[in-house]
Order: sequence, then C-alpha cells, then structure tokens
Amino acid sequence: MAKIGIYVGTVYGNALLVAEEAEPLLTAQGHQVTVYEEPRFSDWSSDGSQVALIVTSTTGQGDLPAGLQPLYQAIQDRLGHQPALRYGVIALGDSSYEHFCGAGRRFDALLQEQGATRIDRLLTVDAIDTPVPEEVTSPWVEAWGKQL
Repeated sequence: MAKIGIYVGTVYGNALLVAEEAEPLLTAQGHQVTVYEEPRFSDWSSDGSQVALIVTSTTGQGDLPAGLQPLYQAIQDRLGHQPALRYGVIALGDSSYEHFCGAGRRFDALLQEQGATRIDRLLTVDAIDTPVPEEVTSPWVEAWGKQL
C-alpha cells in the first residue's frame, strides 16, 4: 500500500477535521498516513511519501491559508519536476465568493505544472451546500484511496 502525507491548510479548522477524518479511512485500507497540520517543506521533501493529499480551505481572494502558504511557495521555488508524485486535492470553499476553492485549485495547478499525477478529480466542497464537509469528503477519500 501507499505512504501518504496529508498536508493541511486551514483557517477555521474545517480542513483539519476533514484530514483527521481521512486518516483512519486510508489507514483502514492499509496505507501508512501522516497528517501535517502546519506543513513545512522539510515534511514534503523528507517524509518519503509516495502520495500527497492536499486538504485546504481558501481565504481572501482565493489565497492559501497562512499555514500552507510557505509549503506552496517552497514547492514552487525549490522543486521543478515531480513526475513520481501522485496526489489528490480536497478544496473547501464558499461559492458566494469570486475565487471559489481558489487555494486548492492553485495547489493543483502547481503540481500539474510540475508533472505530478493527480489521482481522481479535484474535489471542491461548497460550504453553502455542504455545511458538514465530511459527508462529501469521506466517500471521496475512500474511493481515492482504493485507486492508489
């Protein structure tokens, strides 16, 4: 099975709750999982994960939460090509804002530019329609984990 790093960007805690719900689901499938609540570049580059799951909310004008921004910037600045990386993105947002799920979309675009392979679709979760994001994210995580 896969070694998975879950990298969290949260503002009010919802993304962290989604990540904490995802961890046992993936572990039950036989994966080795580590959740990084305040991920650093050293976590990304040294944990040896074969697979990354980005779980992020969006803030401001489609911006990454402060806790995830340094990791994003370091990946952008220090890594050019990651063809061996497989990943998934869960983006939390509110569709009443212009840049709905912008942080997750930005992270996905960066990893695509670097040649990484996204497993399944980018999952966007609208807080207006889904006040409890785990209702949508947990089934997606189970299906995603089976594809690894």
